[in-house]
Amino acid sequence: MVTIYGIKNCDTVRKSLKWFDAKGVDNKLHDFRADGIDAKTIEGWLEEVGGAVLINKRGPSYRNLSDADKATLEQGGAAAASILAANPTVIKRPVVDFGATRTVAYDEKRWTELAGL
Repeated sequence: MVTIYGIKNCDTVRKSLKWFDAKGVDNKLHDFRADGIDAKTIEGWLEEVGGAVLINKRGPSYRNLSDADKATLEQGGAAAASILAANPTVIKRPVVDFGATRTVAYDEKRWTELAGL
């Protein structure tokens, strides 16, 4: 089962869900707003893919953060994970969890490899 982390009204997340459904890949949505997300999970993502990949610096959610929070995000670690847990819309979407591997953003080519299609 593939878990797609994001927000249900995000166009890219909806597109991702449709792609996995069309390919017959068993999947479920974990909505940041409805289901929340814990800092420990995010800390693991930061260690795996890095803040440059995980943090969406182009969106309004990031721009609305304080300068201190932005500086903390640059440093990474548990403090950055806590900020992202409190502000999950700053996370690039979708984060797709294949169990042993995670991907960030829409990536059909990588998903095809990881899903064994």
